[in-house]
Amino acid sequence: MAVHQSTHRSSGFRLPSFRRDGAVSAPGSVEAGALTARACVFASARVLMGFVFLWAFLDKTFGFGYATASGKGWVDEGSPTEGFLGRVAVGPMESTFHSWAGAAWADWLFMLGLLGIGLALTAGVALRLAAFAGTVVMALMWVAEWPPAKRLSDGSASMSTNPFADYHVVYAVVLIALAAVSAGNVFGLGRLWARLPVVRDHAWLR
Repeated sequence: MAVHQSTHRSSGFRLPSFRRDGAVSAPGSVEAGALTARACVFASARVLMGFVFLWAFLDKTFGFGYATASGKGWVDEGSPTEGFLGRVAVGPMESTFHSWAGAAWADWLFMLGLLGIGLALTAGVALRLAAFAGTVVMALMWVAEWPPAKRLSDGSASMSTNPFADYHVVYAVVLIALAAVSAGNVFGLGRLWARLPVVRDHAWLR
């Protein structure tokens, strides 16, 4: 006796998607303009990453007393790079970073980078540029802290917790992922930005 098996196979667990009118669609359905759970997660990650860069800019500019002491902000003629780069004590670029510390060009480039990356991520525009610039910043900071080293140049322990995958690497990967999935299209201005003639003609601006 032949046994007929159902041809329906479960494709596994799927998160539901949410339409703009608030209704929940069936798992696996595809609807134009739907806000999927995945898109919302990426959009939320984008905004949070934007705040990371914007907060760094604001704290270093005004000295809110977190990473930058009160009265030591950029507006108080403090240098955003002197403290960090001047204290680099490990890695192949130690002397180079010391020579950059406190230089006006380094301060302006660093602060404009933080502001530009933060605004782009928060608004959901120019994510490819933001991902590139943010990855460069994270790479330089990774080299400055040099996680592979167990000892600093003075012989003391570096306190490195991982020789490779520290938060700088994680942030860089997240930035690239946000640009790859066009995370600015949800809760952002990504779609409007992509319609601009100059952006349509130059994909690297998206």
